[in-house]
Amino acid sequence: MAKKEVAIKKAQAQTGTSASGVSGVQSKKISNSFGELFAAISTTYNDYSTTLTPRLKLIDLFLVFLVALGVLQFVYVILVGNFPFNAFLGGFISCVGQFVLLVSLRLQIKTPERSFGDFIFASLILHFVVYHFIN
Repeated sequence: MAKKEVAIKKAQAQTGTSASGVSGVQSKKISNSFGELFAAISTTYNDYSTTLTPRLKLIDLFLVFLVALGVLQFVYVILVGNFPFNAFLGGFISCVGQFVLLVSLRLQIKTPERSFGDFIFASLILHFVVYHFIN
């Protein structure tokens, strides 16, 4: 058994490869992939921050907030339970509906006055329906 291990080590030494050499190549590939991923993310973020107006950035921030709020409500229902199920449905539907309306506003931002008026009207209708659903 020991003779085989010595023979394997001699063969690896002659060819210049080892078990750590193979993993070293793999780690270099993984490191290179992470570097490319980080470069792509930073380029995307820099392009996003330089080309968008503050109004669109605010809309995007509110979209992220609505997604986080919806996820938080869903996790709460899974962990604690869904005793007032109408309240959960009302809150979750409110988050999803407001998200959809906000994406629609973001897509129609070229005519701000008309699109904002439509957004406010639709949001009032949505929250009126949610308010009556919770009761």
